[in-house]
Amino acid sequence: MTDLDTDIIVRIAAKGDGVTAQGRHVPLAAPGDRIAADGGILPGPHHAHPPCAHFPTCGGCELQHVDDASYAEFVTARVAGALAGQGVEPGMLLPPHISPPKVRRRASLRAIRQGRKVVIGFAESGSHVLVDLTMCEILDPRLFALVAPLRSLCALVLPEKRAAHVRMSLTDQGVDLLLEGVRIEGLAADEALLAFAQHHGLARLTIDEGEGPQTRWEPEPVTVSFGGVPVAFPPFAFLQVTPDGEAALVREAGAAMPAQGAIADLFCGLGTFALALGQGRPVYAAEAARDLVLSLKSAANRAQRRMAADHRDLFRRPLTPAEIDRFAGIVIDPPRAGAQEQVMQLAASRVPVIAYISCNPASFARDAAHLVAGGYRLERVRPVGQFRWSTHVELVGIFRR
Repeated sequence: MTDLDTDIIVRIAAKGDGVTAQGRHVPLAAPGDRIAADGGILPGPHHAHPPCAHFPTCGGCELQHVDDASYAEFVTARVAGALAGQGVEPGMLLPPHISPPKVRRRASLRAIRQGRKVVIGFAESGSHVLVDLTMCEILDPRLFALVAPLRSLCALVLPEKRAAHVRMSLTDQGVDLLLEGVRIEGLAADEALLAFAQHHGLARLTIDEGEGPQTRWEPEPVTVSFGGVPVAFPPFAFLQVTPDGEAALVREAGAAMPAQGAIADLFCGLGTFALALGQGRPVYAAEAARDLVLSLKSAANRAQRRMAADHRDLFRRPLTPAEIDRFAGIVIDPPRAGAQEQVMQLAASRVPVIAYISCNPASFARDAAHLVAGGYRLERVRPVGQFRWSTHVELVGIFRR
């Protein structure tokens, strides 16, 4: 076979396909692979052996066939490409932080009962069909250890051909488990829930039969800690998906904040950044979800932090430039859609530094263009690959006047 009979994969596209120099997209191809005329893949130096038996069927991972160097390059390219598309050039594009395998502490699986069999897992890519997990290279082993026992429990509480959501989080007290879409009927099912929670040492077991969550087991109040401060944790509340990824995001944002002066944490959630960065300084924290604000406010008060936690919808009522200018620095961590309304106000402000945390390079790049047009420069960007082997990429961008 000659070079004329093959194409060479030069990069990975945003959705995970390999791409040749001619623009041909090839699923499950890695950089350096050669694509024969008949479509076959001739593995190159960056083609890796997938560590999970469920790959590529399972939709939980998309890139187990590429080596670590190529995956890191993909994470960086996703951020660089989004910024280039908006005409924004960062001063520095730092090396990415990549989470290791088996450290994901938050996951949402699906379960379905098919006769006597219960299937639990992630859906196949582009499908509603579930992959019945027998192993997992991304979940923390403490979460995966519950998958097999949950099949037996779901056989009692999951109606035939009905799907349920299995939502798990690792908290200070252990695994917080939320089962949605189940039906608890009879004493046997009720006793099975309590026995399961006790036997597996759950931090909490919550059931949602369609009328809202009901806690069935919680030996002590469930918390997660940020900056050494335990915060009451609502069932399956937002939590950065890996501890090391959270630490990388906090580290980058903290390094950008000035040593003195009040800071603001916008879209603060439970206080990931507000508590970690607010030791010894005043912090204003704003969040639209009332239960998260109440948890944060209570935790900050117990820890005697100088914090004002504000229940505020920043899409409908963003901070104005006059309010923003009172702060020495801003941390903003919006949802995937970004925060255009708040960013327009930030662009008109005089706050000296903004740390923008994003889980969507495209919406970040759009918002970055507005900040740059307002007179900020994008000093540096750190890509973060918390969702290992997926095409989901996060980042921290630091803007300065």
